[in-house]
Amino acid sequence: MPGDWTRLEVETLVADYVDMLVSELRHEPFNKTTHRRAITELLNQRSDGSIERKHQNVSAILIEFNYPYIFGYKPLGNYQALLAQVVSERIRTDYVLAAEVSRAVEAPVVATPIVDLINRWERPPEPGPPRSYRSLQENPRPVRPPVNYLEREARNASLGRAGEDFVISLERARLIHAGRESLADQVEHIALLDDGAGFDVRSFEADGRDRLIEVKTTAYGKHTPFFLSRNELAVSRELYRHFHLYRLFRFRTDPRLFGLQGALDTTCQLEPIQFSARVK
Repeated sequence: MPGDWTRLEVETLVADYVDMLVSELRHEPFNKTTHRRAITELLNQRSDGSIERKHQNVSAILIEFNYPYIFGYKPLGNYQALLAQVVSERIRTDYVLAAEVSRAVEAPVVATPIVDLINRWERPPEPGPPRSYRSLQENPRPVRPPVNYLEREARNASLGRAGEDFVISLERARLIHAGRESLADQVEHIALLDDGAGFDVRSFEADGRDRLIEVKTTAYGKHTPFFLSRNELAVSRELYRHFHLYRLFRFRTDPRLFGLQGALDTTCQLEPIQFSARVK
C-alpha cells in the first residue's frame, strides 16, 4: 500500500493540474480521466480516488492563494503542508500560468443571449469550516503570492456590469412569470444611479415589497470567494429584511447563480484582508 506522497509525486500531480487549469482558462477542451491515467505510473500506482482527492486539495490551496481553480475539482481541505508548499512554488515561478490567469480575469465579457433565465438557480455551497491551514506535517505556512487574482477579477468592470444586466433581466423574467408585469417594469439598476447605495439592483417580491440585490459575479466555480465593501456590509445589516446577495458563477460559459438573504455577516464567513492604518 503506498505511503505518504513524495515530493516527486506531488510535483508531478501539481504540474498536471496546472496544465489542465491553463487549458480551462483558454477554453480548450481536456479530459480529466486521460490526464489521470497519464500520470498514474509516476504516482506509485495510487488509486483514482487518491489522485482525485489530491486534485481537490490543489483547488482548495489555489483558493487560499487567490487563484481560480478547475471547476470539475471541488475544493477539499485538510491538505498536507508539502502540497501547499509545492503549489506555492509552482505559481510563483510559472509565468505562463500567471499570464493566462491575468488575461482571463481582466478580459471583457462578450455578450451572448442567455435563455431559460429563471431556471439557472442552484443551491448555495454547503457551509465549510472557517478558512484555516491544516496539515499533516509541521511545516510553516507558505506565504500567499503577491497578486490577488480573484480580487482583480472582482474589479473587472465589464464582468460586473454584465452580471448586473443579467440580474435585471432575471428579475424582470421572475416577476413576469409571477404575473407582476407592472413590477417588472419598475426594476431599477441602482448602481448606475448611486454607486454608494450598497446594492446594485432594486427589484420586488411578488407582493410588492422591495428586494434589494447586491450582485457578485465570477467566471469561475461556485466556491470562489467574493469581496465586500464596508458599506455593502453595513447596508445588508440595516436593510437585512430586504437585502439579497446574488452570486453569479461560471458566468462566461454557463451562467448559474445562488442567493443569500439577510445581513452578510450572518450568511457568510468574513475574513479581513486589508486594514486602514494610522501612526499611533
